[in-house]
Amino acid sequence: MTKARCNDMFDLSGRVALVTGGSRGIGKAACIALAQYGADVVVTGISSGNQATVDEINRMGRKSIFVRCDVSNPEDSKNAVATAVKEFGRLDILVNNAGTATVEPAEDTPVEEYDRVMAVNLRGLFFMCQAAGKAMIEAKRGGRIINIGSIFGRVGSEIGASVYHASKGGIVVLTRALACEWAKYGILVNAIGPGFIKTEMTKSIEEAPELYRLLRDRHALKRFGTPEEVAGAVVYFASDASRFVTGQNLYIDGGFTAW
Repeated sequence: MTKARCNDMFDLSGRVALVTGGSRGIGKAACIALAQYGADVVVTGISSGNQATVDEINRMGRKSIFVRCDVSNPEDSKNAVATAVKEFGRLDILVNNAGTATVEPAEDTPVEEYDRVMAVNLRGLFFMCQAAGKAMIEAKRGGRIINIGSIFGRVGSEIGASVYHASKGGIVVLTRALACEWAKYGILVNAIGPGFIKTEMTKSIEEAPELYRLLRDRHALKRFGTPEEVAGAVVYFASDASRFVTGQNLYIDGGFTAW
């Protein structure tokens, strides 16, 4: 295959992506990468920081808008998808990146914390998939759904994150189920399981030297990853390079799960 042909397979020109939680970290890197490969991007979230991502994409010559969306509210998800279709005329790619976590001993985790995490990480992700899936089915053009999970959807830990583990494990199986159910519509559904990535969420870990060394050294590459290293996988799953791939969970984890 020629180099030009390989490049064409990653070209996202003419496509519209919706990314949840695009103000920073993996979400922002995904937005920028999708735009670099030609997509217009709808950035959603609850933080005013999302507008900075929109402005950066617009300066690149791509089109981008911000839609406020709390994914724990299914009506917000419906509105975000409807706005994308209204403003851009289509929706081709959904990246479910928004997430939250809690660190509590399992024996002490209150119902409210369990519900809060699940409302965003799993329930919210499902209803965003539902809203986008309906739009893609009605448009009859197929589509790509990319769910950001975690290595903690595969492995356990002793750090007191059992609810987070459960939510991310659910994403893996949900991804497979939707891939099977929506294949007939040409909608490909895949997940990405990042290892520890240098973001605002991991800053407290890096400030605790003993814990940081412990978690860093569980990665075969002996370092945390970067958001841009995850964004490359997002572009792959969004593009024609992955047109025969669905129901998969790709670990971008520096070898964390290789042990």
